[in-house]
This record gives sequence, structure tokens and C-alpha cells, in this order.
Amino acid sequence: MERERVDMYRLLIADVYELAGESRRSSEELAGEQGQTAARWHVLSVLSDGARTVASAARRLGLARQSVQRVVDNLVTAGLVTLHDNPDHVRAPLVALTEEGRTTLAALLERSDADRRDVVARAGLSLRDLEDARAVVRRLVNALRDR
Repeated sequence: MERERVDMYRLLIADVYELAGESRRSSEELAGEQGQTAARWHVLSVLSDGARTVASAARRLGLARQSVQRVVDNLVTAGLVTLHDNPDHVRAPLVALTEEGRTTLAALLERSDADRRDVVARAGLSLRDLEDARAVVRRLVNALRDR
């Protein structure tokens, strides 16, 4: 029984990685339809709840600060985000969405929501199915963090 649980855990992790990969490919396609990339979309999303530093955005995304800095620089050039003085740290400006950035993010989310509704319907998943799956994943994440 214990061996079967470990084997099933490994298969679950493989499925989660596969799901994440398919989701990333889908996100790239959807972002491309809006003239964006998934990386830009992710940074815009992280900034949707307020200005933050590049380091803070990177932590939230689980990415290296340098990779997020490159995306932020690109978003600044595109006029989707702006940099503001940070009263807490002179050398780490706050990054915030511009109005164009908010509009772009809204368009990305609208298109994504339609796609995700279709995926969930084709998979025949109920709200309860999704809640249960998420609960299992969160329990595993917490157990790994608490090791």
C-alpha cells in the first residue's frame, strides 16, 4: 500500500508538470494573440494588486530578479508599466501598471477566462472537482514546505 501511494504521488507530480507545461503553451498562444508574451502577462498580473519592486515581483513569481528586470524594462519601453520612487529603498524603484497596462491585462484576462471556461467544460469538471484538486495540491505544497 505504501509503495502504491509513493508511485501514485510520482505520477501525480508528472501530471502536474504536464498540466503546467500545457498551460504555459496555452498562455503563450493567448498572450501572442494580444501582442504579448506569457512572461509579460505574468508580470502585469503580479502588479495588478499594486506597485511593487522588481525583487518583490520576482519572489511572487518564483523567478530570478534579473529575468523579471528584463521583462519590466521591456514593459516600461512599451508603456505598460512605469517606475516610481520608492521611499523605502532609493535603488529599488516601485513598478506600477499604467492605464495602458491595465487595459492590456484586462484584455488578456478576458481572453484567458473564455479559454479556461472551455477547457474546464471539455474536461467535465465541476467546481467541487476543482476545489478538491486544489486542496490536494495545496496540502502537498504545505507538506513539502514544512519538511
